[in-house]
Amino acid sequence: MIDTGKKVVLIEDDADLYELIRYNLAKEGFQVSGSRTGKESVEICERSRPDLILLDVMLPDSDGFEICRKLKAHYSLAHVPVIFLTARGSESDRVLGLELGATDYMVKPFSVRELAARIKAHLRQQQDQPLPVLRVGSLELDRFRHRVRLEGREVSLTATEFRLLDFLMSRPGLVLTRGQLLDGVWGRSDALTERVIDVYVLRLRGKIEPEGAIQKFIRSVRGYGYSFEDPDRQAVDRAS
Repeated sequence: MIDTGKKVVLIEDDADLYELIRYNLAKEGFQVSGSRTGKESVEICERSRPDLILLDVMLPDSDGFEICRKLKAHYSLAHVPVIFLTARGSESDRVLGLELGATDYMVKPFSVRELAARIKAHLRQQQDQPLPVLRVGSLELDRFRHRVRLEGREVSLTATEFRLLDFLMSRPGLVLTRGQLLDGVWGRSDALTERVIDVYVLRLRGKIEPEGAIQKFIRSVRGYGYSFEDPDRQAVDRAS
């Protein structure tokens, strides 16, 4: 057995099916945990921090669709792929499940081998996607929810400021020219000059580096452009 290092949470009330899925996924190298009821399923996922969630729709004490809504509204779980497992195979149920944010929808009875194959495919796809949440020091940018937090407090950014911060944070340590930033955030436009970058960087600094703040994220490189730095790493470098 190969340990994939990937964690799967399984929420399924049928005891036999639960054990069948758990056993076969464990053979494939997955770490499987979960519950046979919907109670505290969101809390279980929050503790486990899974790479993928398998969720039954018809649970004895909960509605799987409602659980999915809660998962997709959860700050740290919204990006996790959800595969519904259910006997409800109508088109309306499938559409509802996918509209709620589920990645896939498998109707019982299904092949466990096919389930394992789908899980692997979705995890590969997930790896190819950009990280949903970027964190540097006390600064956190959530791409899915379009939200930025500094020391746990939400920072209000315009759409352009958000794109600029995203572009910088996703390239830590790289010195980027004003032209590169203009292309990456606005797209090359004859209506804009590279000096617009300075204006937006100044505004962004005012929000993520408030007056008196110790942490400095955006470094100016004279005559060239800007780079995004980790304040914690800078402190270590200065101390060494």
